[in-house]
Amino acid sequence: MKKYKNTLVFLIKFFATYSILALLYNTYLESSQQKKVVFKTSSITSNVASQTTEVLTFFGYDAHFEQHENEMSVKLSIAGTYISRVTEGCNSLSLIILFISFIVAFAGSMKATVFFTLFGTVFIYVINVLRIALLSVLVYQYPNKIGILHNLVFPAIIYGTIFMLWVLWVHKFSNFKR
Repeated sequence: MKKYKNTLVFLIKFFATYSILALLYNTYLESSQQKKVVFKTSSITSNVASQTTEVLTFFGYDAHFEQHENEMSVKLSIAGTYISRVTEGCNSLSLIILFISFIVAFAGSMKATVFFTLFGTVFIYVINVLRIALLSVLVYQYPNKIGILHNLVFPAIIYGTIFMLWVLWVHKFSNFKR
């Protein structure tokens, strides 16, 4: 049993943190989304769409966002053309919860853990907004490539970012004993 102690502690910390954060996030979604006659996404999802639009506008695109009238998403348009939609799964919070759970499970000093968690959360969020903006531009310019862009390239960007942060954490800041 001693042989597996570190693995067991990791799993307990990871799943406990993940469960608590996922429960809090689901509670937030239940209280902030509206699924009745009029759809309304959570404020974080709307903020991601708004910030994506600001990035696109900054780079000279005539971008606009609006709540989708028939589903739980926010529509993004470029030059009046509906390009993409931002859903709850696009707001990066589920991935941030996964990221934080790993950091807590492989905790370092309290200071390093808190700092890296905050840094990583902001970094993932910013990369996600930039990823959605870039996806929107590429779909606008190459609409026939949406499948490969949305299903392969852009998940690789966000998951690759999280993986690189995890590797950096384990090798530089965690108390993980090699």
